[in-house]
Amino acid sequence: MTAWALAARTGDQVAVERFVHALHRDVRRYVAHLCADPQAVDDLAQDTFLRALGSLHRFEGRSSARSWLLSIARRAVIDGYRYAAARPRQCDAPDWEPAAERAQPRGLPGFDDGVVLLDLLSALPDERREAFILTQLLGLPYAEAAAVSDCPVGTVRSRVARARATLVDQLTDADAVLMA
Repeated sequence: MTAWALAARTGDQVAVERFVHALHRDVRRYVAHLCADPQAVDDLAQDTFLRALGSLHRFEGRSSARSWLLSIARRAVIDGYRYAAARPRQCDAPDWEPAAERAQPRGLPGFDDGVVLLDLLSALPDERREAFILTQLLGLPYAEAAAVSDCPVGTVRSRVARARATLVDQLTDADAVLMA
């Protein structure tokens, strides 16, 4: 992937396509876990690639292209929050919550498990959730996750360990409630 990014710097269109194709899924998943608005995920992923392709000339390959791109994705999400916070929200429906719930897909394979996982992850503090997603869901090595998160590797390891412990506790509590 890094080789494709370096080749894309020189204008190699095939390398650009391979670079985008190879990392699109990871960027989309990472953005989806950071972003509270599922409707904005595709836009933020696209914004990430637009930013990356616009600044490829500055990419020197000192880190992996994947961690470089995920750092850009993180900044795109943060900028998206800032932009959204500055805009007023409007809704035409007098009771919008039931309408939004009815619009959500149901009965999809793994849908309920995905909802439970998102609920469990959303209960984690932001830093722990980010470290867990980067290392456990996206499979980044701890060093790359540290580069993306802009913190030491030991901090990432600690956050992941604490996130795991919290998730285990939450699952144990949920099992206890179901058994009662």
